[in-house]
Amino acid sequence: MDVTAKLLRLYQVEKQLRGLQARLQAAEKFLAEQDKDLGSLSSKRAELEQQIKLLRAQAGDREGEVKRLDERMATIRKQMENAQTNKEYQAFLTELNNYKVDRDRLETAALEFMQKVEDLTKTVEAIEGQRNERDKVRGVAQTDREARFKEIETRLVELKAQREQAAADVPGDVLQMLTRLLNQRGEEAMASVQVEDRKRHEYTCGACQMSIPVDAVSALLSKGKLTLCSSCQCILYLDEDAMKALNPPKAGPKSGAKK
Repeated sequence: MDVTAKLLRLYQVEKQLRGLQARLQAAEKFLAEQDKDLGSLSSKRAELEQQIKLLRAQAGDREGEVKRLDERMATIRKQMENAQTNKEYQAFLTELNNYKVDRDRLETAALEFMQKVEDLTKTVEAIEGQRNERDKVRGVAQTDREARFKEIETRLVELKAQREQAAADVPGDVLQMLTRLLNQRGEEAMASVQVEDRKRHEYTCGACQMSIPVDAVSALLSKGKLTLCSSCQCILYLDEDAMKALNPPKAGPKSGAKK
């Protein structure tokens, strides 16, 4: 078996293997997307919960200040009741009014903080709802991924063994070339020669459809020499259709021919 034939055998196994793995990778990608979305929602929820905690603390501080002012204002009112002169009474009244202004400002700030807490709490509840829905989708994605893996698990093991066996027959430098082309071009790492017109020696690459020199086709046909397309650099080979076109069956003797 020539090097191109060995390489083709490995390539065909590799194509099957990558096709199966692509199905599994699609399910794994979808599952990873759900995990990413869940993580993002969890991070956002944690961030909002931290903001809520801070706002509640700030509201609590203002409420504590309001309580302290209420106590101070109650003391001043008692002092006003016992004021000895109008001047003393007016001084207490001025102080009381100043405290009222401060109290109103603090109470308003506390209410604003609590309103923000209420708004953020609703947002957290909405995010939690989104997380629950996303978690359901993730469950479906996880089930789908496991089902796909079970479907192809046995075949994957078989193909990996076949690939290992086929790769052992391919020279190391050629194997590296195929691996590089597979990573770069996928299934177009190798392509069959297309016989457009055998008599006129017109051949094209099955990948890029560009013309192939006749000597390249001859080298493949006679020795299976490793041959690259001069245009797209994929590895060329001759499939069954190309071989039939290049070696058409010979016509049998005509009816009634003289012996």
